[in-house]
Amino acid sequence: MSTRRRIPEILSALVMLGMLPATISHIHAQTRDTVASRNTILLIAQASAPAVPSTADFRVTLLGTATPAPRPDRYGPSTLVEAGSERLVFDCGRSCTTRLWQLKIPLGSVKLFITHLHSDHTVGIPDLWLTGWLSPPYGGRKEPFKVLGPKGTEEMMSYLEKAYQSDIRIRREEDDAMFSQGVAVAAKDFTEGVVYEENGVRVTAFRVHHGMVNKEAFGFRVDYKGHSVVISGDTGPTENFVKYAQGADVVVHEVGVARPELLEKASWARKIMTFHTSPEDAGKEFSRIKPKLAVYTHFVMLSGEGVSEVTIPEIITRTRATYSGPLEAGEDLMSISVGDTVTVQRNPH
Repeated sequence: MSTRRRIPEILSALVMLGMLPATISHIHAQTRDTVASRNTILLIAQASAPAVPSTADFRVTLLGTATPAPRPDRYGPSTLVEAGSERLVFDCGRSCTTRLWQLKIPLGSVKLFITHLHSDHTVGIPDLWLTGWLSPPYGGRKEPFKVLGPKGTEEMMSYLEKAYQSDIRIRREEDDAMFSQGVAVAAKDFTEGVVYEENGVRVTAFRVHHGMVNKEAFGFRVDYKGHSVVISGDTGPTENFVKYAQGADVVVHEVGVARPELLEKASWARKIMTFHTSPEDAGKEFSRIKPKLAVYTHFVMLSGEGVSEVTIPEIITRTRATYSGPLEAGEDLMSISVGDTVTVQRNPH
């Protein structure tokens, strides 16, 4: 048996002997590479923590943590929140449906909330809508597809219905058993405030700052059984985010970053960065909010002009300049169980 597989029993022995704190201190002392040290201790913590049961009542899963860039390791921006019987998807980027089905969640069982109407956050909607209408096990929607978003959402969905009207007509004619209600769309534009409240789950939308032109950009707060998750959406630093995130257990936040030499060379990079939040600014917000866990998603890591992108460890290091609390660099299919304590599970694959 490998040493890694024996970690849980080794940890149990250390706990029984009262040696675990000393072991962690020894790792700090002997490991000069602070990133490696932190990763080793994180491995110990994850290995010693009990597995999160699949029946966790309030859970966040990062379906996609990228940007418009077609990265094979990170899919388009999308976050799943499961609260009791509710399955809520926030944004529907590239391959949202693939990630949902990896979790064995039928596409027809979710409701969709949109932070803003940029294409990387909406390009997966036709797939979620229409594939969720098809036969089980991955489809099976029997009620209208619920979509809530900022001004323009109703119009966007009406045009999608027109764009796919031939597909819908053909499938209905070929299969009388297709539920007509399952392909119907129930879209609704919202403004700031409570936008959804069912089965003990309350979703509140709040305005964020995503450029001077885009005035219809929002974040979300999900409250359930005395606990809460806040999703920033795409945003630069804004007091409204801090206001609505107060008291949250988990904060899921975007991050934008570029090397100084790229910002000096490229006006386009400087402009993009005004739409997003730097690690240092995010850390300042986290320090004010004091969540049980802050998690990065939607990694806007700019490169070009002969300058490489900033790495994930560098993002964490830069955040630590302004924030010392619990922090994770999100990954696709990372799952966070929310309750009196917060537990993180990474995708084993």
